[in-house]
Amino acid sequence: MQTILITGGTGLVGKALTKTLLDRGYQVIVLTRDTGNKKEAGHLRYAAWDVKGQVMDTAALLAADHIVHLAGAGVVDKKWTAAYKKEIVESRTESSRLLVESLTNNPGNKVKTVVSASAIGYYGADGVPVKPFTETDTPDAGFLGKTCTLWEESIEPVTRLGIRLVKLRTGIVLSNEGGALAEFKKPVNFGIAGILGNGRQVVSWIHIDDLCRMFIRAIEDENTVGVYNAVAPQPVNNKTLTLALAKAMKGNFYIPMHVPVFVLKMMMGDRSIEVLKSATVSCKKILDTGFQFHFENIKTALANLVKK
Repeated sequence: MQTILITGGTGLVGKALTKTLLDRGYQVIVLTRDTGNKKEAGHLRYAAWDVKGQVMDTAALLAADHIVHLAGAGVVDKKWTAAYKKEIVESRTESSRLLVESLTNNPGNKVKTVVSASAIGYYGADGVPVKPFTETDTPDAGFLGKTCTLWEESIEPVTRLGIRLVKLRTGIVLSNEGGALAEFKKPVNFGIAGILGNGRQVVSWIHIDDLCRMFIRAIEDENTVGVYNAVAPQPVNNKTLTLALAKAMKGNFYIPMHVPVFVLKMMMGDRSIEVLKSATVSCKKILDTGFQFHFENIKTALANLVKK
């Protein structure tokens, strides 16, 4: 039985991935700041780490065959003050530094693979004409582009230790357990399909189940190396996504309503840039490895999620 060590295991993706790994017969160790109130069961256990103090449970590291690195403060959780921007960056880079230094200082470890999260915030907005972003495109000069660049660079040193590194630039994750879909659902619950701005901005999304399967593919397939975009094959614009969700939830009993740009800017500040940005991202590289999506289009994805 192989053991997967997960950072950020208590977040949206981490919880879903933990369950999927356990179902597949893996042993999972989740690194957390607070092990006291965590309930261990079966092949799941928790181990302590402290990113600010740069210390972690060495026994957990030495037990791991692979590491999945998801740790990082939520990008849209709070207003982008200077202090929170700093936290967004350092929660990613400092956690990477702790992993790199722990692996370096414990040469007896048996870690074969590190799979690190990144995000499609690495890319900027679509150009004219639209050319889907690929893994070889340069990063955007904005805050999220710089953050993703630093994030990816911070974990890169593991390759010098002979460890295979995979980076998954994740799109908008659709899940019933929170995240973007929960926000999209809120107005629909009241019969309002809230289209953001003009609704033409492209959303590159992925179903949580496909994302978990992609992480597992990255763990299990030794030929999977480097950066891959973790997005579904058929991105959609915000209007199409919103109306498809309203249809799935309410049938024909909803009213489409545009949320003006100035309202979004008042509510979200700088974060509104991201919800209004159009980013068409290609998944051709992961498809070329033979990976098959269970949810290629938004209609089937939402039908699956809404019925649950």
